[in-house]
Amino acid sequence: MKPSGLGWAGDIPSDWDVAKICLVAKLESGHTPSRQHPEYWVPSECTIPWFSLADVWQLREGTQDYLGETSECISPMGIAHSAARLLPAGTVALSRTASVGFAGIMPRPMATTQDFANWVPGERVVSEYLLYALRAMRDEFSRVMTGSTHQTIYMPDIRRLAIPVPPRDEQTRIVAHLRARLPKLDALIAKKEQVLALLAEKRQALITQAVTKGLGPNAPMKESGNEALPSIPRNWQIVPLRYLLSFGPRNGVSPPTAAGEGVLSFSISAVRDGKVTIEGNEKYVDFDRASARAYWLARGDILLMRGNGSLSLVGTCGLVETVPEECTYPDILMRMRAGRRLMPEFLVAAINSPYVRGQVETLAKTSNGTFKISGEDVRTLQIAVPPIDEQRQIVTRMHVELRRLDGVAVRVGDQLDRLREYRQALITAAVTGKLDIASVALTASVISHHAEAELA
Repeated sequence: MKPSGLGWAGDIPSDWDVAKICLVAKLESGHTPSRQHPEYWVPSECTIPWFSLADVWQLREGTQDYLGETSECISPMGIAHSAARLLPAGTVALSRTASVGFAGIMPRPMATTQDFANWVPGERVVSEYLLYALRAMRDEFSRVMTGSTHQTIYMPDIRRLAIPVPPRDEQTRIVAHLRARLPKLDALIAKKEQVLALLAEKRQALITQAVTKGLGPNAPMKESGNEALPSIPRNWQIVPLRYLLSFGPRNGVSPPTAAGEGVLSFSISAVRDGKVTIEGNEKYVDFDRASARAYWLARGDILLMRGNGSLSLVGTCGLVETVPEECTYPDILMRMRAGRRLMPEFLVAAINSPYVRGQVETLAKTSNGTFKISGEDVRTLQIAVPPIDEQRQIVTRMHVELRRLDGVAVRVGDQLDRLREYRQALITAAVTGKLDIASVALTASVISHHAEAELA
């Protein structure tokens, strides 16, 4: 082995070379023909597949090697009157703007937008080996990309990217080995993802059962008069929120962010999974403390999302279980406090359940791409309310079952992370000459055994 001089690659076999990619493959950038010329975009003449950021989803999981169908095509005239190029099959494309670091191979002649760097491999490099080398460079891309909200790898940095270059027949063996190993790992990863999805479904079903039918599946039922929930247990009532809660003085407040010290607030991402997690989502706002007192949060408060770009998040709510002193909340959240007839934990579960979600989606209005529900409409939302003693029993039982499900989900999630890390390490080891076939086989066997045991 010898030092490669590449931070991400470490040592490589002594008979391998290191070269800038642009010296072993011709670098081509993509382009977008001017939309000001409709003659470039005549639908019947747009026959050339044109890969754009709208198509990059195909490559995000790193399991699809070849570019698929594109959402748009361009015309030969558009190609002729722009810097776009029709590139040959075998060209390797890398996303370098916004969605950075996703790579794939063109299976046929194609073009791309300027959001991609494209390499046409020469005699010294195999397309598939170059693809895996790029996928091994995840940390390198993180190092060279710039920008806070819109991250990019600029072309000067693209030209400096370098990879180990083994002999061509060695590249072919590396590709063959990875293509034999990776599908088995991908199958295990897919199973883990399926288990997590099933656990999430079971979690939601458990909550829905608890807040619509209670503890007994055979409880005597009655008609509710509510279309979303036609029947409820005989001793429950359908009640609008206005009769069950007290509401904040108005929605929250969103004064300007404080440059230095200010009043503690938080971002709306704190509201998730039925909780309000302020730690890790803090921000400070320029707000007079005397005026802010009306907006201090307290333990047991419930915050409801009144607006969001995603309709599925409008109306979701979370319980404040821990809160620092003197903390306000953003104006897109609505503060509610449960009265004596209602446990906060039961209320949160009910509002986040499908039958209340349906009411929210009916009432929500859209404006400029944002969905909102008014405070008055929130007050009209109806939930099924059991006696308070039964609520306590339901919440206790629900927490026990949810802790069990969440514990399994954490274990499966940890295993999924390890499988993904191992997959990435396998690719990196292969393209840097550190692959020990026996070790790889043993590790994969151990992971497979534990994965199958967890699935069972």
